[in-house]
Amino acid sequence: MTLNSHIFIPVRLSSQRLPSKHLKHVNGEIILLKLIKRLKKCQKISKIIVCTTTDHSDDPLIHLLDKESILYFRGHKTDIIQRFLDAANFFNTDLIIDVEGDKIYTDPYFVDSVVNELEKPNVDFVIGNDSHEEFNEFNNFISGFIPAGIKTMALKKLCNIKKSENTETGYREFFTKTKIFNCKYLVPESLQMNSDDVRLTLDYEEDLQLANKIFIELGDNFSSKDIVDILKQKPSLIKITKPVIKKWNEHYSNNLTDIDLE
Repeated sequence: MTLNSHIFIPVRLSSQRLPSKHLKHVNGEIILLKLIKRLKKCQKISKIIVCTTTDHSDDPLIHLLDKESILYFRGHKTDIIQRFLDAANFFNTDLIIDVEGDKIYTDPYFVDSVVNELEKPNVDFVIGNDSHEEFNEFNNFISGFIPAGIKTMALKKLCNIKKSENTETGYREFFTKTKIFNCKYLVPESLQMNSDDVRLTLDYEEDLQLANKIFIELGDNFSSKDIVDILKQKPSLIKITKPVIKKWNEHYSNNLTDIDLE
């Protein structure tokens, strides 16, 4: 049986750190549209769906998606687990590839790699990591390239046993820390560099500055290796976002989802 593999892009415009960050322009184009354009190169994906909320603050996003004829789903404001499950039921999705809207450097090659792993019968959840043993939630280098993958059946199981309805921050730890799901960590041998000081995401103004420089330098058609190469050639780029690493780590820890289960 062929499984329906869909990319879900969770997006909310109400971010306090960088409001409406997904609609910011990078090298002359709205960054969300750049991301979707890059993701269309994935070979194992049949649909790309933006998963946003029913909150009125996300109405401007819907106007853009309608204009660009991009698929979307509006769901729960704070419970991303429930939003994903509702979207999966609506679109008949079997395998969810979660490309967060701020993961603007996601590599289509690794999207397909995650699908390949998730298609295996004994795997519930797949994510990039720097170790095969324990998930490192503070690695914003590997997660900048490799998305998470979730079987819809595992998501349904989780929705039946989780307690919290606020799962926006750190929901992946339901899979990596509770020990009731079969997780697969992708440890990419091709991404070799000292990554502790590298941030490849979009949360702060500094991240936006870095994105502009990278997209101006590389255009839209680049691989993860191209970014690794340019960061090695121009280490000054890494310094742009280094000051916000501690700030992001603290925000993550202070807002972490309650992963207690019933």
